[in-house]
Amino acid sequence: MKTILVTGGAGFIGSNFVHHALGSRADSGPWKLVNVDLLTYAGNLDSLEGADRDRHELIQADINDGKQIRALLDRHQPSAIVHFAAESHVDRSIDDAASFIRTNVQGTQVLLEAALDYWKTGTCNAFRFLHVSTDEVYGDLAVDDPAFTEQTPYQPSSPYAASKAAADHLVRAWHRTFGLPVLITNCSNNYGPRQFPEKLIPLMMINALHGRALPVYGDGQQRRDWLHVDDHCRALMAVLNRGEPGRTYNIGGNAERDNLTVVQAICDLLDQRAPEGFSLDQPRRELIEFVTDRPGHDRRYAINAGRIEQELGWRPQMKFEVGLEHTIDWYLNNAQWWQRIQSGAYRESSREGYSGERLGTRSGQAA
Repeated sequence: MKTILVTGGAGFIGSNFVHHALGSRADSGPWKLVNVDLLTYAGNLDSLEGADRDRHELIQADINDGKQIRALLDRHQPSAIVHFAAESHVDRSIDDAASFIRTNVQGTQVLLEAALDYWKTGTCNAFRFLHVSTDEVYGDLAVDDPAFTEQTPYQPSSPYAASKAAADHLVRAWHRTFGLPVLITNCSNNYGPRQFPEKLIPLMMINALHGRALPVYGDGQQRRDWLHVDDHCRALMAVLNRGEPGRTYNIGGNAERDNLTVVQAICDLLDQRAPEGFSLDQPRRELIEFVTDRPGHDRRYAINAGRIEQELGWRPQMKFEVGLEHTIDWYLNNAQWWQRIQSGAYRESSREGYSGERLGTRSGQAA
Protein backbone atom coordinates (compact mmCIF):
# COMPACT_ATOMS: atom_id res chain seq x y z
CA MET A 1 0.00 0.00 0.00
CA LYS A 2 1.48 3.34 -1.10
CA THR A 3 1.57 6.26 1.31
CA ILE A 4 0.93 9.91 0.49
CA LEU A 5 1.86 12.63 2.94
CA VAL A 6 -0.74 15.39 2.52
CA THR A 7 -0.18 18.86 3.97
CA GLY A 8 -3.24 20.95 4.81
CA GLY A 9 -5.56 17.97 4.48
CA ALA A 10 -8.15 19.36 6.90
CA GLY A 11 -8.87 22.36 4.66
CA PHE A 12 -11.28 22.63 1.77
CA ILE A 13 -9.43 21.12 -1.18
CA GLY A 14 -7.21 19.00 1.05
CA SER A 15 -10.08 17.27 2.84
CA ASN A 16 -11.86 16.59 -0.45
CA PHE A 17 -8.62 15.10 -1.78
CA VAL A 18 -8.37 12.86 1.30
CA HIS A 19 -11.88 11.51 0.70
CA HIS A 20 -11.14 11.09 -3.00
CA ALA A 21 -7.83 9.29 -2.49
CA LEU A 22 -9.38 6.94 0.07
CA GLY A 23 -12.42 6.25 -2.09
CA SER A 24 -13.01 3.73 -4.82
CA ARG A 25 -12.70 6.42 -7.51
CA ALA A 26 -9.01 6.98 -6.83
CA ASP A 27 -6.69 5.31 -9.33
CA SER A 28 -3.46 3.46 -8.54
CA GLY A 29 -4.68 2.77 -5.01
CA PRO A 30 -5.19 1.70 -2.38
CA TRP A 31 -3.52 4.63 -0.68
CA LYS A 32 -2.61 5.34 2.90
CA LEU A 33 -2.85 9.05 3.80
CA VAL A 34 -0.72 10.79 6.41
CA ASN A 35 -2.45 14.13 6.88
CA VAL A 36 -0.29 16.93 8.32
CA ASP A 37 -2.29 20.01 9.29
CA LEU A 38 -1.61 22.81 11.76
CA LEU A 39 -5.37 23.12 12.36
CA THR A 40 -5.57 26.88 12.13
CA TYR A 41 -8.98 28.51 11.73
CA ALA A 42 -9.62 26.97 8.27
CA GLY A 43 -8.68 23.43 9.31
CA ASN A 44 -11.82 21.51 10.21
CA LEU A 45 -11.89 17.97 11.57
CA ASP A 46 -15.58 17.81 10.70
CA SER A 47 -14.50 17.83 7.04
CA LEU A 48 -12.68 14.54 7.59
CA GLU A 49 -15.65 12.72 9.07
CA GLY A 50 -16.08 9.34 7.44
CA ALA A 51 -12.44 8.98 6.37
CA ASP A 52 -11.17 5.42 6.71
CA ARG A 53 -9.24 5.45 9.99
CA ASP A 54 -7.21 2.41 9.01
CA ARG A 55 -5.78 4.30 6.03
CA HIS A 56 -5.85 7.91 7.27
CA GLU A 57 -3.81 9.40 10.07
CA LEU A 58 -4.08 13.05 11.10
CA ILE A 59 -1.06 14.70 12.67
CA GLN A 60 -1.11 18.26 13.96
CA ALA A 61 2.15 19.80 12.82
CA ASP A 62 3.55 23.00 11.33
CA ILE A 63 5.22 22.66 7.93
CA ASN A 64 7.72 25.25 9.20
CA ASP A 65 8.95 22.65 11.72
CA GLY A 66 11.56 20.99 9.54
CA LYS A 67 12.70 18.47 12.16
CA GLN A 68 9.19 17.17 12.74
CA ILE A 69 8.42 16.97 9.03
CA ARG A 70 11.68 15.13 8.39
CA ALA A 71 10.90 12.66 11.18
CA LEU A 72 7.44 12.04 9.73
CA LEU A 73 8.95 11.31 6.33
CA ASP A 74 11.37 8.79 7.84
CA ARG A 75 8.60 7.16 9.89
CA HIS A 76 5.97 6.84 7.17
CA GLN A 77 8.21 6.66 4.06
CA PRO A 78 5.69 8.17 1.63
CA SER A 79 5.96 7.75 -2.11
CA ALA A 80 4.61 11.27 -2.57
CA ILE A 81 3.95 14.59 -0.86
CA VAL A 82 0.86 16.50 -1.95
CA HIS A 83 1.27 20.04 -0.66
CA PHE A 84 -1.99 21.92 -0.06
CA ALA A 85 -1.10 23.74 3.16
CA ALA A 86 -1.44 27.48 2.58
CA GLU A 87 -3.10 30.64 3.71
CA SER A 88 -5.51 31.25 0.84
CA HIS A 89 -8.03 34.04 1.52
CA VAL A 90 -7.14 37.16 -0.46
CA ASP A 91 -8.91 39.56 1.93
CA ARG A 92 -6.93 38.19 4.87
CA SER A 93 -3.68 38.58 2.93
CA ILE A 94 -4.39 42.28 2.49
CA ASP A 95 -4.84 42.66 6.26
CA ASP A 96 -2.00 40.35 7.34
CA ALA A 97 0.55 39.58 4.65
CA ALA A 98 3.15 38.29 7.12
CA SER A 99 1.26 35.09 7.92
CA PHE A 100 0.98 34.36 4.19
CA ILE A 101 4.74 34.76 3.72
CA ARG A 102 5.42 32.51 6.70
CA THR A 103 3.14 29.67 5.61
CA ASN A 104 3.16 29.88 1.84
CA VAL A 105 6.78 30.85 1.23
CA GLN A 106 8.83 29.85 4.26
CA GLY A 107 6.69 26.77 4.90
CA THR A 108 7.15 25.56 1.34
CA GLN A 109 10.91 26.12 1.55
CA VAL A 110 11.16 24.12 4.79
CA LEU A 111 9.03 21.35 3.31
CA LEU A 112 11.21 21.23 0.19
CA GLU A 113 14.37 20.89 2.26
CA ALA A 114 12.90 18.03 4.27
CA ALA A 115 11.64 16.35 1.10
CA LEU A 116 15.05 16.69 -0.57
CA ASP A 117 16.84 15.11 2.38
CA TYR A 118 14.34 12.26 2.41
CA TRP A 119 14.52 11.72 -1.37
CA LYS A 120 18.33 11.60 -1.29
CA THR A 121 18.18 8.58 1.04
CA GLY A 122 16.81 6.54 -1.87
CA THR A 123 14.02 5.14 0.27
CA CYS A 124 11.52 5.73 -2.53
CA ASN A 125 12.90 5.87 -6.05
CA ALA A 126 9.54 6.88 -7.55
CA PHE A 127 9.03 9.77 -5.11
CA ARG A 128 6.99 12.80 -6.22
CA PHE A 129 6.46 16.25 -4.68
CA LEU A 130 3.18 17.73 -5.94
CA HIS A 131 2.76 21.44 -5.19
CA VAL A 132 -0.82 22.69 -5.50
CA SER A 133 -0.97 26.34 -6.58
CA THR A 134 -3.39 28.84 -8.09
CA ASP A 135 -4.12 30.69 -11.32
CA GLU A 136 -3.89 33.96 -9.37
CA VAL A 137 -0.10 33.91 -9.80
CA TYR A 138 -0.63 34.90 -13.45
CA GLY A 139 -2.38 38.16 -12.57
CA ASP A 140 -5.11 39.98 -14.44
CA LEU A 141 -6.60 39.31 -17.89
CA ALA A 142 -8.44 41.74 -20.14
CA VAL A 143 -11.78 40.60 -21.51
CA ASP A 144 -10.33 39.65 -24.90
CA ASP A 145 -6.99 38.22 -23.66
CA PRO A 146 -6.28 34.53 -24.28
CA ALA A 147 -6.53 32.23 -21.27
CA PHE A 148 -3.53 31.48 -19.05
CA THR A 149 -1.16 28.78 -20.26
CA GLU A 150 1.75 27.25 -18.40
CA GLN A 151 4.01 29.75 -20.22
CA THR A 152 2.10 32.85 -19.07
CA PRO A 153 4.44 35.20 -17.13
CA TYR A 154 3.71 35.64 -13.44
CA GLN A 155 2.18 39.00 -12.46
CA PRO A 156 0.55 38.49 -9.04
CA SER A 157 -1.63 41.31 -7.74
CA SER A 158 -2.40 40.41 -4.10
CA PRO A 159 -0.10 39.42 -1.23
CA TYR A 160 -1.72 35.98 -1.39
CA ALA A 161 -0.97 35.57 -5.09
CA ALA A 162 2.58 36.88 -4.62
CA SER A 163 3.22 34.36 -1.83
CA LYS A 164 2.00 31.49 -3.99
CA ALA A 165 4.09 32.73 -6.92
CA ALA A 166 7.15 32.76 -4.69
CA ALA A 167 6.39 29.20 -3.57
CA ASP A 168 6.03 28.06 -7.20
CA HIS A 169 9.44 29.51 -8.01
CA LEU A 170 11.01 27.75 -5.03
CA VAL A 171 9.56 24.41 -6.13
CA ARG A 172 10.96 24.89 -9.63
CA ALA A 173 14.35 25.88 -8.21
CA TRP A 174 14.54 22.71 -6.09
CA HIS A 175 13.91 20.70 -9.23
CA ARG A 176 16.43 22.49 -11.42
CA THR A 177 19.16 22.84 -8.81
CA PHE A 178 18.79 19.60 -6.87
CA GLY A 179 16.82 17.36 -9.21
CA LEU A 180 13.92 16.88 -6.77
CA PRO A 181 11.07 15.28 -8.77
CA VAL A 182 8.43 17.96 -8.43
CA LEU A 183 5.10 18.65 -10.10
CA ILE A 184 3.19 21.95 -10.00
CA THR A 185 -0.49 22.54 -10.65
CA ASN A 186 -2.17 25.92 -11.04
CA CYS A 187 -5.92 25.66 -10.62
CA SER A 188 -8.81 28.03 -11.17
CA ASN A 189 -11.48 28.95 -8.56
CA ASN A 190 -12.62 25.84 -6.72
CA TYR A 191 -16.11 25.32 -5.35
CA GLY A 192 -17.98 22.42 -3.80
CA PRO A 193 -18.60 20.73 -0.43
CA ARG A 194 -16.63 21.63 2.70
CA GLN A 195 -15.49 25.10 1.57
CA PHE A 196 -14.91 27.51 4.44
CA PRO A 197 -17.77 30.03 4.67
CA GLU A 198 -15.60 33.09 4.07
CA LYS A 199 -15.35 32.21 0.35
CA LEU A 200 -17.78 33.58 -2.23
CA ILE A 201 -20.22 30.72 -2.87
CA PRO A 202 -20.74 29.45 0.71
CA LEU A 203 -20.73 33.00 2.12
CA MET A 204 -23.43 34.16 -0.29
CA MET A 205 -25.42 30.97 0.14
CA ILE A 206 -25.50 31.20 3.94
CA ASN A 207 -26.24 34.94 3.94
CA ALA A 208 -29.03 34.50 1.41
CA LEU A 209 -30.49 31.59 3.35
CA HIS A 210 -30.87 33.89 6.36
CA GLY A 211 -32.05 36.95 4.45
CA ARG A 212 -28.85 38.89 5.08
CA ALA A 213 -27.18 41.30 2.69
CA LEU A 214 -25.11 39.85 -0.15
CA PRO A 215 -22.06 42.15 -0.53
CA VAL A 216 -20.70 42.05 -4.08
CA TYR A 217 -17.42 43.81 -4.78
CA GLY A 218 -17.48 46.68 -7.28
CA ASP A 219 -19.82 46.04 -10.20
CA GLY A 220 -19.67 42.26 -9.81
CA GLN A 221 -18.22 41.75 -13.29
CA GLN A 222 -15.00 40.08 -12.16
CA ARG A 223 -14.80 36.84 -14.14
CA ARG A 224 -13.46 33.54 -12.83
CA ASP A 225 -13.11 30.04 -14.25
CA TRP A 226 -15.04 27.83 -11.81
CA LEU A 227 -13.70 24.32 -11.11
CA HIS A 228 -15.61 21.76 -9.05
CA VAL A 229 -13.39 20.34 -6.32
CA ASP A 230 -14.15 16.75 -7.40
CA ASP A 231 -12.81 17.50 -10.88
CA HIS A 232 -9.76 19.11 -9.27
CA CYS A 233 -9.07 16.02 -7.17
CA ARG A 234 -9.28 13.81 -10.25
CA ALA A 235 -6.81 16.10 -12.00
CA LEU A 236 -4.39 15.98 -9.08
CA MET A 237 -4.44 12.20 -9.11
CA ALA A 238 -3.76 12.21 -12.85
CA VAL A 239 -0.78 14.54 -12.36
CA LEU A 240 0.53 12.57 -9.39
CA ASN A 241 0.34 9.25 -11.22
CA ARG A 242 1.20 10.19 -14.80
CA GLY A 243 2.65 13.70 -14.76
CA GLU A 244 6.22 14.38 -15.88
CA PRO A 245 8.49 15.60 -13.05
CA GLY A 246 9.49 19.22 -13.48
CA ARG A 247 6.32 20.00 -15.39
CA THR A 248 3.50 22.43 -14.60
CA TYR A 249 -0.14 21.64 -15.35
CA ASN A 250 -2.95 24.20 -15.45
CA ILE A 251 -6.30 22.88 -14.19
CA GLY A 252 -9.51 24.70 -15.11
CA GLY A 253 -13.22 24.05 -15.14
CA ASN A 254 -13.95 25.56 -18.56
CA ALA A 255 -16.66 27.58 -16.84
CA GLU A 256 -16.01 31.33 -16.92
CA ARG A 257 -18.68 33.23 -15.01
CA ASP A 258 -18.76 36.73 -13.53
CA ASN A 259 -19.31 37.04 -9.79
CA LEU A 260 -22.67 38.74 -10.09
CA THR A 261 -24.01 35.93 -12.28
CA VAL A 262 -22.82 33.36 -9.73
CA VAL A 263 -24.48 35.21 -6.84
CA GLN A 264 -27.71 35.57 -8.79
CA ALA A 265 -27.69 31.85 -9.57
CA ILE A 266 -27.26 31.07 -5.87
CA CYS A 267 -30.24 33.28 -5.05
CA ASP A 268 -32.41 31.60 -7.66
CA LEU A 269 -31.50 28.11 -6.46
CA LEU A 270 -32.30 28.99 -2.86
CA ASP A 271 -35.63 30.54 -3.90
CA GLN A 272 -36.46 27.14 -5.39
CA ARG A 273 -34.99 24.88 -2.71
CA ALA A 274 -35.47 26.88 0.48
CA PRO A 275 -38.29 29.41 -0.04
CA GLU A 276 -39.15 29.63 3.67
CA GLY A 277 -39.44 33.24 4.79
CA PHE A 278 -39.51 34.66 1.29
CA SER A 279 -42.48 35.34 -0.95
CA LEU A 280 -42.50 35.14 -4.73
CA ASP A 281 -42.48 38.93 -4.98
CA GLN A 282 -39.38 39.17 -2.76
CA PRO A 283 -36.66 37.11 -4.47
CA ARG A 284 -33.30 36.78 -2.80
CA ARG A 285 -31.68 38.73 -5.63
CA GLU A 286 -32.98 41.83 -3.86
CA LEU A 287 -30.45 41.14 -1.07
CA ILE A 288 -27.52 41.92 -3.39
CA GLU A 289 -25.60 45.06 -2.40
CA PHE A 290 -22.64 46.45 -4.33
CA VAL A 291 -19.79 47.44 -2.02
CA THR A 292 -16.42 49.14 -2.46
CA ASP A 293 -14.13 46.94 -4.51
CA ARG A 294 -11.20 45.10 -2.98
CA PRO A 295 -7.78 46.80 -3.48
CA GLY A 296 -5.92 45.31 -6.43
CA HIS A 297 -8.89 43.16 -7.42
CA ASP A 298 -8.11 41.28 -10.64
CA ARG A 299 -10.78 41.59 -13.31
CA ARG A 300 -10.54 38.21 -15.01
CA TYR A 301 -8.90 34.81 -14.73
CA ALA A 302 -9.20 32.08 -17.37
CA ILE A 303 -7.38 28.76 -17.67
CA ASN A 304 -6.22 26.96 -20.77
CA ALA A 305 -6.08 23.34 -19.59
CA GLY A 306 -4.94 21.94 -22.94
CA ARG A 307 -1.71 20.41 -21.63
CA ILE A 308 -3.30 18.23 -18.94
CA GLU A 309 -5.99 17.14 -21.39
CA GLN A 310 -3.56 16.27 -24.17
CA GLU A 311 -0.82 14.69 -22.04
CA LEU A 312 -2.79 13.06 -19.21
CA GLY A 313 -6.28 12.64 -20.65
CA TRP A 314 -8.02 14.72 -17.96
CA ARG A 315 -10.87 17.12 -18.58
CA PRO A 316 -13.54 18.56 -16.27
CA GLN A 317 -16.72 16.50 -16.02
CA MET A 318 -18.92 18.74 -13.87
CA LYS A 319 -20.91 21.43 -15.66
CA PHE A 320 -20.98 24.57 -13.55
CA GLU A 321 -24.77 24.83 -13.24
CA VAL A 322 -25.01 21.18 -12.17
CA GLY A 323 -22.07 21.54 -9.80
CA LEU A 324 -23.58 24.63 -8.22
CA GLU A 325 -26.86 22.79 -7.65
CA HIS A 326 -24.99 19.91 -6.00
CA THR A 327 -23.01 22.37 -3.87
CA ILE A 328 -26.09 24.25 -2.66
CA ASP A 329 -27.81 20.95 -1.87
CA TRP A 330 -24.77 19.81 0.13
CA TYR A 331 -24.83 22.94 2.28
CA LEU A 332 -28.58 22.64 2.80
CA ASN A 333 -28.27 18.98 3.77
CA ASN A 334 -25.23 19.55 5.99
CA ALA A 335 -26.26 22.68 7.84
CA GLN A 336 -24.65 21.44 11.05
CA TRP A 337 -21.25 21.52 9.34
CA TRP A 338 -21.31 25.27 8.65
CA GLN A 339 -23.35 26.14 11.75
CA ARG A 340 -20.57 24.66 13.90
CA ILE A 341 -18.10 26.92 12.08
CA GLN A 342 -20.22 29.99 12.69
CA SER A 343 -20.62 29.20 16.38
CA GLY A 344 -16.98 28.21 16.85
CA ALA A 345 -18.00 24.76 18.11
CA TYR A 346 -15.95 23.06 15.41
CA ARG A 347 -12.83 24.33 17.17
CA GLU A 348 -13.92 23.65 20.72
CA SER A 349 -15.58 20.24 20.79
CA SER A 350 -13.92 18.44 17.90
CA ARG A 351 -10.28 19.13 18.79
CA GLU A 352 -9.59 17.76 22.21
CA GLY A 353 -5.91 18.05 22.81
CA TYR A 354 -5.39 20.63 20.07
CA SER A 355 -4.79 24.34 20.50
CA GLY A 356 -5.30 27.25 18.15
CA GLU A 357 -6.94 30.57 17.60
CA ARG A 358 -10.70 30.86 17.88
CA LEU A 359 -12.62 31.63 14.70
CA GLY A 360 -12.99 35.36 14.18
CA THR A 361 -16.08 37.12 12.90
CA ARG A 362 -14.52 38.62 9.79
CA SER A 363 -16.10 37.62 6.51
CA GLY A 364 -15.26 38.38 2.93
CA GLN A 365 -15.14 37.06 -0.60
CA ALA A 366 -12.56 35.05 -2.45
CA ALA A 367 -13.27 35.61 -6.11
